[in-house]
Amino acid sequence: MTKGRILVVEDDVAILEALREKLRREDFEVLVARDGEEARDRLSDLRPDLVILDIMLPRLDGLSVLRWLRKFDRELPVLIISARGREDEKVEGLKAGADDYLAKPFGLKELMARVESLLRRTRGPEGPVEFGDIRVDFHARKVLRRGKEVHLSKKELEILLHLARHRGRVIPRQEILESVWGYFAESADRAVDFHILNLRKKLEADPGRPRHLVTQHGLGYQFLP
Repeated sequence: MTKGRILVVEDDVAILEALREKLRREDFEVLVARDGEEARDRLSDLRPDLVILDIMLPRLDGLSVLRWLRKFDRELPVLIISARGREDEKVEGLKAGADDYLAKPFGLKELMARVESLLRRTRGPEGPVEFGDIRVDFHARKVLRRGKEVHLSKKELEILLHLARHRGRVIPRQEILESVWGYFAESADRAVDFHILNLRKKLEADPGRPRHLVTQHGLGYQFLP
């Protein structure tokens, strides 16, 4: 049994073969695409568990592939690998919908750590977490209230899943930013607060007096099921 299916989109043959060999040794099923249009065809036919995506590709660049993917699949984890490693280029990739960004050259150990982190983030614990009349289903990536799905935005869902995975622990804002947005910036602190406020409105019986999504002032947020 494999750990999962990964699509590697890379036109550099040496890098592609190195990634394929490493991922296979780590018990992943590996699919490959050598240009953006082939990647789009692959993604139209199947859904891997994760995509490793180069930016500078023939026929269709990686960011165009990513923007196309996010029109119909907001949840599939995507790790960008690129020789374009400046901060503004990383931000552009993250804003386009990437979950993480790794600049070339990189070590295979670091790449595997990023891959495993993204898969843990999306898969979550084995069993669901329940609080009040809410059920958080990690495998289905859904939140249910009395059996009916509660609509959450992608960021709201990622924040809730991260807090629920670490239930009982106080999570600093910067950890949430790094986990959900893939980067840290002090100016983005308010974005976390905004999404937590929305989560309380959707999930707490009394959003003004939250029992489960709790603020620990000066420290961060804590999930108490």
